Amino acid sequence: MHDGCTGSFGSGKEVVDKIRMMGFNTRPMPPGVVIKCVECENEFEMTHLETKCPHCNMVYGVTPCSVAYPERIKPAGKDY
Repeated sequence: MHDGCTGSFGSGKEVVDKIRMMGFNTRPMPPGVVIKCVECENEFEMTHLETKCPHCNMVYGVTPCSVAYPERIKPAGKDY
């Protein structure tokens, strides 16, 4: 699945599962990380390592090692 900061994930569900398992999903993100939702195309700010789009409930996740790289934020699915 994931090997520390050097590994990679195949899907957003794997990212979210990993950060939930480690208890990192409720950690805050650095301020100002705005992404465009792949489902509804609205922009919103990621507030935590796991954040749900407030417009359509698409769940997004990112690992602590990747918070500086917005392109590594992955969608996991609606209401995942």
